[in-house]
Amino acid sequence: MFWLVLVLILAAILLAYMFLLRGRVGNPDCSAFDGWLYAHRGYHTLEGEEKRPENSRAAFRAAVKENFGVELDVHLLADGGLAVFHDSELKRMTGLDGDIEDLTTEQLSQCYLAGTQETIPTFQEALEIFGGKVPLIIELKVKNKNQAALCQTTCDALKDYKGLYCMESFDPFAIQWLKENRPDIVRGQLSCNLIPERKQNNLSWFEAWGASNLLLNPLTKPDFIAYGFKDRRNLSNVICRDVWHMKGASWTLRTHEELDEAWREGLWPIFEGFNPEL
Repeated sequence: MFWLVLVLILAAILLAYMFLLRGRVGNPDCSAFDGWLYAHRGYHTLEGEEKRPENSRAAFRAAVKENFGVELDVHLLADGGLAVFHDSELKRMTGLDGDIEDLTTEQLSQCYLAGTQETIPTFQEALEIFGGKVPLIIELKVKNKNQAALCQTTCDALKDYKGLYCMESFDPFAIQWLKENRPDIVRGQLSCNLIPERKQNNLSWFEAWGASNLLLNPLTKPDFIAYGFKDRRNLSNVICRDVWHMKGASWTLRTHEELDEAWREGLWPIFEGFNPEL
């Protein structure tokens, strides 16, 4: 009798865990993103004569020319503008000290990317380059709990944009904001194995474990899960994909072999560092 009760309890826990992970399944708008290759931070390269830094106008123009979808990153500036840039810290890509959230829109033109003449673009400049020609995966880069302002400003900037786009974030509260305020937008939860880098991200072990295992899906109800390619066998991610048949994106693919695997698994492939069509 004891073992029967134990088995029933464990089965109930497993079922509850599986239902906990279920997102907004079956959104037909997601299918529009199928079948595209997505250039990570634009189709960028720093090799050869034509240098195109990540998240630069040149990288975005190259992606449009090659008919690649684009994954890009958006930050909220000090004056309420939006910049396309990956890190919060400026150092890696510009050599400057400080955080991008402390800059104004006007100051972006003084931030040169990776030793080139390319400067940090505004979100509006990027949208003008895309012109609705390719689909966009827009990552919301939250800083200092600015989820609401970042989400609202980004949505306002896209009000008259005619192209295809979805939004994603590592921050579940940004995805929750979209669920509550803009449910028409296809939304995705970004994740990977966050435990090894929990200190750099100011996360406790429990917070990193919970985020890695998508335990806030009940709060966010994402349409898709964008999980790190090397960590994609995570049980929670597998349940989302194989049990609930949620859409999945996979980042960052750096070889043709990884790209082939992502295609076979039905993932939206986000690539970097090679020409996927060669």
